[in-house]
Amino acid sequence: MSGETLHVYFLGTAGALPTPQRNPSCIMIRRGSDTLLFDCGEGAQQQMMRSRCGFLVNAVFISHWHADHFLGLFGLIQTMSFNGRTEPLTIYGPQWVHDFVAILQQVARFNLKFSLEPVELGQGSWVRFDGYTITAFLTKHGLPSLGYILEEDPRPGRFNREKAVALGVPPGPLFGRLQRGDSIRLEVGDEAREIRPEQVMGPPRPGRKIVYTGDTRAIHMNIREIAHDPDLLIHDATYDESEAERGLEFYHATAAQAGEAASVLNARTLVLVHTSSRYPDAQSHINDAKKKFSGPVIAPSDLDMIEVTFRDEI
Repeated sequence: MSGETLHVYFLGTAGALPTPQRNPSCIMIRRGSDTLLFDCGEGAQQQMMRSRCGFLVNAVFISHWHADHFLGLFGLIQTMSFNGRTEPLTIYGPQWVHDFVAILQQVARFNLKFSLEPVELGQGSWVRFDGYTITAFLTKHGLPSLGYILEEDPRPGRFNREKAVALGVPPGPLFGRLQRGDSIRLEVGDEAREIRPEQVMGPPRPGRKIVYTGDTRAIHMNIREIAHDPDLLIHDATYDESEAERGLEFYHATAAQAGEAASVLNARTLVLVHTSSRYPDAQSHINDAKKKFSGPVIAPSDLDMIEVTFRDEI
């Protein structure tokens, strides 16, 4: 698993209204050979072309049923069909996901060459992939809405070569077996000795973790148990602090609240998204977030990509 890449493509970072520079919400996460979409606003497939990501999407996770978060699926699904896709596509989402998929199939009226499989998720629902899990959590956006956590399985601890040699393990294939979690037996003279992985391996190390809130009021106090210690916290930051009241009214977070969330959750990096088109740039949002969070704060442009690396825990 240590060799799997983890790339986050910000295909759409705008608020409800697109701008000439920014598309509605769409985040692609590529882990190894898997490609997942989190929300799919209008124009998503053109952004995928510009990012040279292709259309091989394994699953789609929708945070809620506001049009700026799902309209891109209509065109993307038709393109996938034109390109010869035959594998089913699962669309995960909150309440009404079955209704949405039924409407999509009814309205599109084209000969879809693959099946769409809707799956409704709720608080604590999880989806298992090879080496990682997606977990859903409830958000506050005035209608059924979810955020998502991508969390990798724990990694093995570090291999202590010196201890292995001291125990009589010769360098070579036996090292690999111990690192993969297998016990081995050594013949030392007339004595048979068992060497267990825990004798030469350090404590397990966490995998990487990404939290995506979708659109929401501040909810970090509700998700501390499951969303703590993310490497990347991708948080709604529709408004700066001067419009905190508007945020409450329309069920969105401010950048300062996103910064507070990053601090409470002990995030490694905070990413501000869904910035309202009323702002010419995100500098005031970054400034507000930095008043609450001492770590790196990023307000990505469309088509930016972040590689999530492993932490350096021993």
